[in-house]
Amino acid sequence: MKVSGLTLSVTTLLLASLPLSAQAHEVEGGAHGPSVVSLDWGAADTLDELGLSEHLIGVSHKPAPAYVAHLVEGRADIGGLKEPDVEAIAGLEPDLILVTGRQSGSLEVLKAVAETRDVTLAEGDYFEALSGKVLSLASSYHAEEKAREHLAALESDIATALERLAEGLEALVVIHNDGRYILRQEPVVTELLQIAQPELPDSVEPVSRGKRTFYPLSPANIAEMAPDELYVIDRSAAIGQTPMDAEALRAALADAGGETIGVTVLSPGLWYLSGSGLQSVRAQMNEILEGL
Repeated sequence: MKVSGLTLSVTTLLLASLPLSAQAHEVEGGAHGPSVVSLDWGAADTLDELGLSEHLIGVSHKPAPAYVAHLVEGRADIGGLKEPDVEAIAGLEPDLILVTGRQSGSLEVLKAVAETRDVTLAEGDYFEALSGKVLSLASSYHAEEKAREHLAALESDIATALERLAEGLEALVVIHNDGRYILRQEPVVTELLQIAQPELPDSVEPVSRGKRTFYPLSPANIAEMAPDELYVIDRSAAIGQTPMDAEALRAALADAGGETIGVTVLSPGLWYLSGSGLQSVRAQMNEILEGL
């Protein structure tokens, strides 16, 4: 069959008639690259940013952050990020499964289904680690040049943002969980935007769970730290539980002498369920700037 002077092969015509997931899998091993199931939204939004979303055949539908809602449409549901549906994933016959530490309990089972790649960011410089992740994903599709272009654009946006920020700003990021607040070390804030975090009061006692150490913070602790802006990542809202009461937090801060502290509740899904992707990092950076 000829269209506009081009000859379309039978294979091309068949692929055009297949659903998205089947199209991506049909080109397995070919020049187009592997079909992918992603249990990491940062990896998924990176593939989308690079124009490679056609290869993404399965994502978690519950819950999906609002900024990637379009990636859910037409793609198979592979269960929750913490407890993926291994049977559904196996049924898709993917070439590649992308995971992070969230899926550690299912890692061995997933490895038995298909090649499984951990896309957790390496330790060290955040932008360097992000670049490594992006380039690694792009390499499967021979799209490294495009990836470098997008990373350069993001780096330029970061430089522009730094020029806009006032000197001496201090910000604090906390996670809300069922009425409690815990300090969050957020590299988008402290590394990319270079906004200082105020020192923890001596009264704050760390809590250790296994290899992890947490710093619980009360409104009084936060008021004592006196950041210019307090950013809250609402874990409760992100996982479908009762959201935090922002006005109650503002009132508690005021009662403790922190009435001048600005409070910004960040997009729960973007910050708790996603991150470390080309789209998510830019969106996170923009939310921080909007709060200042």
